Amino acid sequence: MSIQLSEAAAERIGGYLRDKPGAIGLRFGVRRTGCSGWAYVVDITDHVDPIDTVFETRGIKVLVNPDSLPLVSGTEIDFVKQGLNQSFAFRNPNVTHECGCGESFTTA
Repeated sequence: MSIQLSEAAAERIGGYLRDKPGAIGLRFGVRRTGCSGWAYVVDITDHVDPIDTVFETRGIKVLVNPDSLPLVSGTEIDFVKQGLNQSFAFRNPNVTHECGCGESFTTA
């Protein structure tokens, strides 16, 4: 079980962490939504919940709650730029289907 950050994602997240006093890491998980069932939830956090699993990759702490962990374990988070567009991209080995709009996904 692990969560990995690409170099580009770590640089981008590191900038967010530096801009928010008291921030300690990235909270990463899922919530029920959309036509396929799950959507990613990503936020900067200032605390660790006792039930969180904490991964450290490229100097960034990534915190995942136990309900989300089976659905995101093994994910690599990247930050991609395409022309004028830029966004985080998720390479999740647990995904079996993504909806057409790319906002939600299904796992086995």
